[in-house]
Amino acid sequence: MKMALSCTAFKKDSLVLDVGCGTGLLFERVGKSVRLLVGLDISSRILKEAKRRVKRFPTTAVVRADADFTPFRSDVFDVTFAMTLLQNVPDPLVALREMKRVSKDRAFIAITGLKKEFSREAFVKLLQRVRLNVSVMESSGELKGYVAMCWKGRKHLKERFGSY
Repeated sequence: MKMALSCTAFKKDSLVLDVGCGTGLLFERVGKSVRLLVGLDISSRILKEAKRRVKRFPTTAVVRADADFTPFRSDVFDVTFAMTLLQNVPDPLVALREMKRVSKDRAFIAITGLKKEFSREAFVKLLQRVRLNVSVMESSGELKGYVAMCWKGRKHLKERFGSY
């Protein structure tokens, strides 16, 4: 999560989605920096803890929903996070397509995948199959997973990082 946050510049008017938010660990790091942070998770048990955290951050909300079928319109979020989600969904492609759908064009999308579930090549191919542009990928030895910083929209990726 540290790496994903260090590569993300939040604006005060940003709309942020945390898919598979769990207990809301991201809330404390982002909740005061953006216009709205929405944590989404399917587990009502886990969301109880997230709801306790939300009380400290008035610009944060939690929604109980499936990552494959979110209750949001298309092209809403400026930043989307999916930390430790892909290995917990029935079909990672479906969840990735849904994240891309609800993210605005030029949105930043941070995604992790556990090394025990995905090889580096399989993880990259998965992201590419939904036409996400992977700009930075980390898989150093001490991390249990891969961290991919992605962008929705080719033009923005070229403007930001040069050719790829």
